[in-house]
Amino acid sequence: MNRQAQAVVLLLLGGAVLKASLTDMYLRYVKEGLQPFLIGSAILLIAVAVMTLVHDLRPARRTAGAAVDRSAEEDHDHGHDHGHGGKGHHEPRVGWLLILPVLGLLLVAPPALGSYAAGQAGTALGSQPLSDYPPLPEGDPVRIGVLDYASRAIFDKGVSLGDRRVQLTGFVATGANGEPILARMILSCCAADGRPIKLGLAGDPPTGLAPDTWVDVVGRYSDRIAKDPVNDEEIPYLEVESWRQVDPPKQPYE
Repeated sequence: MNRQAQAVVLLLLGGAVLKASLTDMYLRYVKEGLQPFLIGSAILLIAVAVMTLVHDLRPARRTAGAAVDRSAEEDHDHGHDHGHGGKGHHEPRVGWLLILPVLGLLLVAPPALGSYAAGQAGTALGSQPLSDYPPLPEGDPVRIGVLDYASRAIFDKGVSLGDRRVQLTGFVATGANGEPILARMILSCCAADGRPIKLGLAGDPPTGLAPDTWVDVVGRYSDRIAKDPVNDEEIPYLEVESWRQVDPPKQPYE
């Protein structure tokens, strides 16, 4: 890969990152707060690529330096011929691997983590203990996150939930016994460290839905608890009163 080809790959990579950063696509891979850093990185890649192309394609510069470059290349090749037993010098081809993320972002952008990832990892609730649980906000039902409900149900024994009705949004995944569960992925930084929070569904759970279908569920605290077979952590349940299918949210992670 010569320098102009490297510049083109950098330009495509920067353009792909910039496109993802200026749309909601980046939310599939990183947290929302990292958007400025992504945009800055993309602009830097594009600037380096453009400067490299301008430097290499300037006719005057090439004409003036052609004789010198030719002489230098001849000396360089001569040295390599001696140093490598007469074999020619080849640029490393590993640089072409940079084209793979470009094609991934431009052609087949991977979706956000969903039910498959949730099924492969144990619930992350065991690493999210909180010491104080404030009262729930006003409203009936009150909208809270899956992580918030699960933490209150396990570590607070449902005290701060009481008999209030809560509304949660998550995607349907398949539980250990084949029953539907509600899950939501949480991130520390990016999709590479994504971990699921899982909720069992009692009462009137969603039925007939494919995994990865997003739903709003309304229900109340249940003291029922199951064990996640993946990591043996506790999975709390929600007593579902009603549910409805919804579109995937702009921000798929909590």
